[in-house]
Amino acid sequence: MTATAGDGMSVRIDGPAPAMAVAVDMAKRSLWLLPIAVMVSAAFWGIGGVVSTIYGLAIVVVNFILAAYLLAIGGRISAVAMGAFALFGFLMRLGLIFIAVLLVRGADWVEWVPLGLTIVITHLVLLFWEMRHISASLAFPGLVPAKGQSLNPFLPGNATLAPSDPTSPPAPSAPSDL
Repeated sequence: MTATAGDGMSVRIDGPAPAMAVAVDMAKRSLWLLPIAVMVSAAFWGIGGVVSTIYGLAIVVVNFILAAYLLAIGGRISAVAMGAFALFGFLMRLGLIFIAVLLVRGADWVEWVPLGLTIVITHLVLLFWEMRHISASLAFPGLVPAKGQSLNPFLPGNATLAPSDPTSPPAPSAPSDL
């Protein structure tokens, strides 16, 4: 983080955005939910349910990616902008979900029950599923680090270094005179 002034209102967050990494991970996990949701909706509502379920899942994934993108952009401006983007972005994304559903209200293929269930349940399932993969440490914000990862990729000095990089500093060793 770099402060451009003496107050906490102008603190901006530099480096990769942990929220974006989490949202992309959630989008990948949604691919595991797709076959299950499609089979359940096909069993109960037929082809209209399948198309509605896929549409609902797309709405959820776009919602998470857009939320992370807004947080990343807001964080690069200032901490206050990130909070404003979170609040007003939430309202905007609710409006976009409403518009996405409103656009298909007259379509013959739409089945309302699987669409609504997919939007609500997929949000909850992906959020709870992702909780297992989030690091609760400020040393590694975002996703839990991979096994053997010792450098924090979100710190400015470590963004380009990898543990196997020959230019990385050597690991500290024990004194040899013991």
